[in-house]
Amino acid sequence: MKKSLLELFQGIPEPRKGNGIRHKLDEVLVIAVLAIISDARTYVDMETFAEVREEWLRTFLELPGGCPSHDTFGDILSAVDPKYLHEAFQKWVETVRERISGEVIDFDGKTIRRSKDGASGKRPIHVVSAWANENQLVLGQIAVDEKSNEITAIPELLKLLYIKGCIVTIDAMGTQKTSQQRLLNGEPTTCCKQS
Repeated sequence: MKKSLLELFQGIPEPRKGNGIRHKLDEVLVIAVLAIISDARTYVDMETFAEVREEWLRTFLELPGGCPSHDTFGDILSAVDPKYLHEAFQKWVETVRERISGEVIDFDGKTIRRSKDGASGKRPIHVVSAWANENQLVLGQIAVDEKSNEITAIPELLKLLYIKGCIVTIDAMGTQKTSQQRLLNGEPTTCCKQS
């Protein structure tokens, strides 16, 4: 049974404490994802998206505290455990993905632009992504510490995805025995069983 993004986010543990919680966690997360898909780049953009689209959002969200502010988006997205967010989002992507036999899935590592912060000593973020060409969709993504860690990230990403019957492309760095074995054996995925 397919679950909506809202239903999947309802399982994420609440990171906030106290009685002053005005906005439902799952609703703030849904708005954040919808805003990002609509090209929001900042918390202020997310707030603006929610305000402009409030009438539409109320057709499927309660919004008991009204539209969340940019501070609320920042506080919540900083406090939520990214592991749970990633897992829920990954499951949702699999529900919207159309399974296409022979689809090309590209695995590639990239450095996220402007992710380095020299003032705070923050190094740039490297991620390994699986891009489904026909679906025009990133099926999964794993952050790694350094470019060389793509070697360990690709097998982990392969565990998350259902790619049976697809054509997989990986650059030379990613063609390690563990990745090849997983692909050749057609090992099942952990979260995305074929129905």
